[in-house]
Amino acid sequence: MALINLTLQGKGGVGKSFVASLLAQYYAGKNVPLACYDTDPVNRTFAGYEAFNAETVLLGERPDELNPRYFDALVEKIMTAEEDAVVVIDNGASTFLPLLGYMVESQALEMITGSGHEVRLHTVLTGGQALNDTLQGLSQVLTYVPDVPVVVWLNEYFGRIERQNDKGEVQGFEQSGLYKQNKSRIHALVRLPEVRKETFGHDIEQMMRARLTFDEAVQHLDFPLMARQRLKMSWKAIHGAMDQAVL
Repeated sequence: MALINLTLQGKGGVGKSFVASLLAQYYAGKNVPLACYDTDPVNRTFAGYEAFNAETVLLGERPDELNPRYFDALVEKIMTAEEDAVVVIDNGASTFLPLLGYMVESQALEMITGSGHEVRLHTVLTGGQALNDTLQGLSQVLTYVPDVPVVVWLNEYFGRIERQNDKGEVQGFEQSGLYKQNKSRIHALVRLPEVRKETFGHDIEQMMRARLTFDEAVQHLDFPLMARQRLKMSWKAIHGAMDQAVL
């Protein structure tokens, strides 16, 4: 049956839509039926990619609101997905908690998995000032949805994902209590390593602003030759990390 990928994170601006775009590119390369949905009521980044043909789905009349009937319509689309299809759904930070609450209340994910579909939740951790907020978002996902595998994307663009413990020792996410307590729930860790912002980082930002996939950007003559080479290297590294995560 279908594989359903849903991005969830309560902190905005940490790379969630970028992760959705990576998933869409990855599965498109496997030549499987692909259905993409953008439910972000504020920033419709995912829907801006022509390559994904993502359908915009409203979840409510206001950006911070979830109308259950709107979400029910999305569930209908998921339930009728083609056999062996892959579904990628990007959700916005503003509807993060309402969506989590309604999925628990309605047992929507249990119904989807009960019909034979596989569901994976994808959330992002990022270094720097947003680390605590993204850790809280991950904790909420693990708490509210205890029976669905979670893929944690370690986005180190803003810095390494590490904290000091009570002894003053620097620990990465894998040494944290949150990871150790939920290791059996975590399907995989996918690391997006810190890159030089003046070169690799700038190229990726330009590609994202243009709403281009890596393959499109590598062929796009508006990107200088070395920028295209760096993007090619970046996609090879990210694709390899996704392969290793068995997505």
